[in-house]
Amino acid sequence: MLAILIGAAFIIGGLLILFSSALGRRPSDPHQRPQGGSTLEPRHQGLVYLGISKNWRGLAIIAVGALLLAVGGYS
Repeated sequence: MLAILIGAAFIIGGLLILFSSALGRRPSDPHQRPQGGSTLEPRHQGLVYLGISKNWRGLAIIAVGALLLAVGGYS
């Protein structure tokens, strides 16, 4: 049971590490006037997937959590 709880905590922690770049950003100001033309499309793309080289810590923590969940569920 303890392995399952720790594994679930690792998976949640790994997801938080993966999403930390999005969670740390300030939201846009809805009262700000648009700087572009008449389009609603943003000028710059928001978040870009950075690849495995930038996200390996979060993916490794998720993998350890999945392993702990499998071991805890097996025993």
